[in-house]
Amino acid sequence: MAKFGVVILLLIVTLEMAAVPGMAQTWAQKLVTEKETVTNLRFYFHDTLSGKNPTAVRVAQATGTDKSPTLFGVVMMVDDPLTETPDPKSKLLGRAQGLYGSACQDELGLVMSMSFVFTDDIYNGSSISLLGNNRAMNPVREMPIVGGTGIFRLARGYAIAKTYWFDLTTGDAIVGYNVTVVH
Repeated sequence: MAKFGVVILLLIVTLEMAAVPGMAQTWAQKLVTEKETVTNLRFYFHDTLSGKNPTAVRVAQATGTDKSPTLFGVVMMVDDPLTETPDPKSKLLGRAQGLYGSACQDELGLVMSMSFVFTDDIYNGSSISLLGNNRAMNPVREMPIVGGTGIFRLARGYAIAKTYWFDLTTGDAIVGYNVTVVH
């Protein structure tokens, strides 16, 4: 019973200290904004499953995934380059890091959880987070932007994806993204 009393006393002291101004350090700078900004971004996502240095790898799958025409149940981890143009040798703007999985049995429908981490210019060190459904065989897809970091802290918006190139044999793809972010 004495141990319980000590634990309660420590909890009360900790809460009292946190309530005193200046006693607890804040882990984030105060966000000061006068009005929201809308930023439009355009880049190309290079998803490479083949070759010696793939940027997307299979990390899990269901028992019947290999028998499914949509690879239902597969989970891929990615670290894909984001470039200025569809040319893989064009200027590197950042990386798409995260995962996607096949979540549809009757068409190629991916659930994507991805951070677009930027390394160029004023966006260096900032990221935006995409989370949503990607009907990959549709010519144009819309997915939500649900957050961000750095310049894009508190971001929301949408991404329009359009497949620029796709190799049916390897699964390699280049996808153009037009992203509108409110932050």
